[in-house]
Formats: sequence, C-alpha cells, structure tokens
Amino acid sequence: MNKTRAFRCLLAALLALAAVVCPAVAEDARPPLSLQLSFDRPLESSMAPFISASQRGLFAAEGLSVRSEFVTGSPEAIARVASGASEFALVDINELIRFRGKADTAPIKAVFVMFNQSPYAFVARKSRGIRALADIEGKTVGVAESDLSIRLWPALAKQNGLKASGLKMYRMSAAVREPILSAGQVDAVAGFTYLSAVNLRDRGVPASDLVVLRYNDYGCEAYGFAVIVNPAFAAAKPEAVKGFVRAVIAGTHFSIRKPEEAVDDVVARMEGGSRDLELERLRTVIADNILTAEVRRNGLGGVDTARLERSIDQVGEDFKFHKRPSAADIFDDSFLPPVGGRLIN
Repeated sequence: MNKTRAFRCLLAALLALAAVVCPAVAEDARPPLSLQLSFDRPLESSMAPFISASQRGLFAAEGLSVRSEFVTGSPEAIARVASGASEFALVDINELIRFRGKADTAPIKAVFVMFNQSPYAFVARKSRGIRALADIEGKTVGVAESDLSIRLWPALAKQNGLKASGLKMYRMSAAVREPILSAGQVDAVAGFTYLSAVNLRDRGVPASDLVVLRYNDYGCEAYGFAVIVNPAFAAAKPEAVKGFVRAVIAGTHFSIRKPEEAVDDVVARMEGGSRDLELERLRTVIADNILTAEVRRNGLGGVDTARLERSIDQVGEDFKFHKRPSAADIFDDSFLPPVGGRLIN
C-alpha cells in the first residue's frame, strides 16, 4: 500500500512538473514571427544596423524573422507599409510628413529615428568658387530625379536670406550625378553627404577640392531616415514592434562599436561592393547622422518634439499641406525602450 501511495505521489509530482515545463517548451518551439522590411533604395552600408541585426541573431532573439526588400524611393516604401505588403520600412521622415499632409492617407507613423540629422547637402567644388552656402547662388547644381534634398532648398534659402530661384538646376539621373560633377559639367550637386561626397572621393576628386554644405549646418531642422510601421500591425502586435525596435537599437550599437564587422555583413550581401568604400560610408553616417549631440544627450531613436514641429513647417515651404500634420501624427515614442537602453556609452 505504501509503495502504491508513493508511486501515486511521484506520478502526481511528474504531472505537475510537466504542466509547468510543457507550456515553456511549446513557447520556445513557436516559429518566429515573419516580417517584411522595405528599404527605399539599394543596399549600402548605412543600413548596417538592420543587416547586422538580421545576420547576428538580434531579430531572432526577439522572436522575429525579418525579410528585406529594396524598392525605388520613400514614396513606394511608404505605400507598401500603407497597403500592408510590408510591416516596416526605412524611409525619409520628411517624405512621411508630406504623405501625412495629404488628404485621406493611412495614419502611418515613425517609431524609431535612425538618422538624427538628415543627410541633405550640396556637394561642391571649391575650384568652382563655392566655399559656403551663399556661394551657391548663380551656380549650376546637378539635381537627380526624385531627389528629396532639393525639396527643402526653399526653406533653407529663406532661412539664410538667399533666393530659392537663384540656383540653375541641371536635371539628370542619379546614376550620373557624381560623374557630372567630377567632369566639371556642374558646379555642385544636391544629394546625401554619405553618398555623393564619399562616391566623389572614390572617383578621385581631391578631398581638398570638395566642400560639403550640410543643410543642418545652415539651420535646417530636418531629421533623416526613420522606421515606419503599418498601423494595423502595430495595434495588433505591439510587443513585436517593440522587439523590432530593440533589435535595431542593438544593431546600431554593434555598428558603432564594430563598424568593420558590420560592413562585412553588408558587403557579403552586395554584388561587387567595395569594403573600403562602404566602411568610409558607414563611418560618415555614424559621425554625421547618427551620433549627434542630441543623441548623446537623449539616446537613439527619439525626437525633440519642438524641433520636429519646426521641421514640419520647413517641409511646408515647398509642399502645400491639405492639413498640416503635427509631430504626434508623425512620430510615436510608445514603442521605444527606456532612455537607459538607448544611450550610447
């Protein structure tokens, strides 16, 4: 009888233990949540935080499996998120402001700002008489199709007492932007610091003859690239959005600490990518666009609301809003971890 009672007690204990363990095992066995991330341009090393998060298991640690696609421009990437074809996208936040300023658009918001400063700039040749922004008046500037930086030129010109119409714009495809400046067919080009400036040095243009006129150095308040999310997905799976953001933050920390390894992750996915060129590009992005004084104070990913409001007004200099969006329409900080987890040590 004692043996029977002991066996029953042991069986009961095992069943109780199974009740505790089995749910955890089932939890671990659940497949990762599959997500689509759209980039608005071809692969290059500014995307290293996302690529390293994927390559090094940071998304997987959050229970996520993230597929990447590369589309043509921020408007297309935003449209994919609006339709639900992609849960996330990395886009120019100023294009999101224009999207939200139209009538009857989906309530898409950014949940993480990757570029605390926009990469907008004029890249010019000193030998063509350009050393400061005021020198750009009367010069011929190459502007690529669908270039977003030139759209903030009216606000920048107004802020600096220049005539927006003072530029002679030479329209061209993005593929020939740097070659045309290198050949001397234009005096400057409008574009991104980490693309045009780095590419020109790679083409043999002496660094001593290049001047990079960053919009943010002349009063532009714009933020740059940011992660947006499909609103229905965010409402249904907020923990997944938080996990995605945590993984991107971890990927950003990794890219800052170990840029050489982060670039290796990117170049491994590129066809014919130059490791040296992409490493210089990533270091430029980190120094100019990510690790700003604001980020060192307040951590990665967030915004200064007053600054964002001012940047919306600057976008409005060249875009007629159906209804001006507010900062709250553009950015949602509820998916960010506490500041302590976002500070750069």
